[in-house]
Amino acid sequence: MKKLNRREVLRLGLSGAALAVLSRCMPKGLDVTDVPSTIVPAPADPTALPSPTPGQARRLLRNENRPGFYIRYYKPFEPVVRDTWRLQIEGLVNKPQYLTFQEIQDFPALTQKSRMKCVEGWSVAAKWTGFHMRDLMTLVDPDPDAQWVHFYSADDYYESLSVEELLMERVLFVYKMNDAFLLDEYGAPLRLIVPSKYGYKGSKAIVRLVFSDKSLRGYWPTVGPYTEDGEIEAGRDFALDFNESRRHGPGEVFYEDGLESM
Repeated sequence: MKKLNRREVLRLGLSGAALAVLSRCMPKGLDVTDVPSTIVPAPADPTALPSPTPGQARRLLRNENRPGFYIRYYKPFEPVVRDTWRLQIEGLVNKPQYLTFQEIQDFPALTQKSRMKCVEGWSVAAKWTGFHMRDLMTLVDPDPDAQWVHFYSADDYYESLSVEELLMERVLFVYKMNDAFLLDEYGAPLRLIVPSKYGYKGSKAIVRLVFSDKSLRGYWPTVGPYTEDGEIEAGRDFALDFNESRRHGPGEVFYEDGLESM
């Protein structure tokens, strides 16, 4: 029997669809077979879920290169229902909360125009409306030892940021995009915008926040070659809103003719 090489073994373990997802997310210069050995082989089609029984048609959010703003999630999942959604806030806080969608709108509203940069090499700017971390902290009264916040999403994604990072002025919890409530595809009911970091640090469809005295290694830094801090590096970017490739420096991406500079 012919001995399989490493590439062939991985090809059997990971489906073509899974490799496509990994290759989109890998920084240039890394082969898609250079993945951690701890990754559990994916099923034949990682986007395939059991078909609904007759009369139970359901809508699933999936990755899609939609013109204007690509859709990216960890895995397919059913959209969150705003009317029954609750933002659970727990951990090292003196006043745990279960906030409704209406209640998060009661925080002082802030609006900014900023560009979301994906590690895949594309970006797009939008107008975002939401609230700042300091107002959330006033409500839940965290313990002084709570220096980290862990984020958990409806698609089972997870990430972590320090309280210091979350208190930066251009970091927002947002529920509106371009003056309308977030579409399910783009993170409804609530997502995090962190302009100086790659998109994988900005959790979408957030359902739970946990204040902690320890950091949590996020999903993509765990399974892929990504930094835990997620800081944007200088490089080339395909700006979807301009439909062209551009170069940018490190940190938050600003284009003089972009929405984020208006």
